[in-house]
Parts: sequence; C-alpha cells; structure tokens
Amino acid sequence: MWRQFKIAIIFLVVFTVITGVIYPLVVTGIAQAFFHKQANGSLIVSNGNIAGSSLIGQQFSDPKYFWGRLSATSPVPYNAASSSGSNLGPENPALQDEVQARIDALKAVDPDNKLAIPVDLVTSSGSGLDPDISIAAADYQINRVAKYRNVTVAQVSALVKQYTTGRTFAFLGEQRVNVLQLNLALDNLK
Repeated sequence: MWRQFKIAIIFLVVFTVITGVIYPLVVTGIAQAFFHKQANGSLIVSNGNIAGSSLIGQQFSDPKYFWGRLSATSPVPYNAASSSGSNLGPENPALQDEVQARIDALKAVDPDNKLAIPVDLVTSSGSGLDPDISIAAADYQINRVAKYRNVTVAQVSALVKQYTTGRTFAFLGEQRVNVLQLNLALDNLK
C-alpha cells in the first residue's frame, strides 16, 4: 500500500509540474513570440496611453462620437468579467423598453435624421461586448458626428471607410467598423 501511495504522490508532483508549470510557460512563450498583440489583449494605445481593446466595446454617449452596440453586461456596461447576452426574447417588455430608449436617444441627438435606424444600434450582441458596428450603423451616424465636431461629412466618411474591416477570410460575416478605433481617429482629426 505504501508503495502505491508513493507512486501516486510522485505522479501527482510530476504531472503538477508538467501541466501546472511547464505547459503554461511553453504556451505563454509561444503566444508572446508569435501572437504578441493578441496575447496581451489586442490593446489599442493612443498618445502613449492604453485606450482599450479592439476586442471589447466601450460606452460612448457623447454625440460627437460614434455609438456602438448596446452592452448586455450589468451593472457596468462592457464588463468582460460578466459577458453574456441579455437572453430577452422579442416579446419581453424589458427588451422593448431598452430598444425604445435607444431609439429615443438616437433621435434626440439627431432629430433631422430620417434614415431607418440599423438594428445593431438598438440591440446588444450575443456577448454584450461587441466592439464593432455595421457599415449601415456607421453611415447612420456620419451626419451627426460631422455636425457636432464641426467637420465635413466627407472627412468623417473617409475615416469610416479607412476603419472599415472586411469580411473574415473574405466570406464570413459582414464588413464592420471598430467603434473605439474610429473614435480615436476622430479625436486626432485636425
């Protein structure tokens, strides 16, 4: 019995070292060597400061910025520690109230805009953290952002085009715009 106990302890120590120390160090080393940006959170640096991650949305409510998708995380928006969808069905009054509140907010800051409001501006994504908006959502906001920043629509449109990302692998998903990157570019616009 003591012999089996000794073998079990040896295996416990060996596999703890292999799976708890060696393996994580090797994987971390490979990630840092070949995927440095991704391994460190895909951080976006602006003026020497970390502005956020290109993978997690941020709250923008100032009319001079593009607004992203709603966040389903609570109580703090875009909290990666509580990523989840809202799980609210289309007939749920809470979802209907949330959508109506966002429609009202969009109309309040841009009452002259008669375009149809894209669905991704009034609903949250499956994770509640989506950093991107559709081209339609960006186009819907161009006139408002240009007006509040006192720049031309052409300047803002050019930035939207510059920060548009194509489909993944050229066929998956749709074209999209990263809201944080676009808003940082707007702040640097002269």
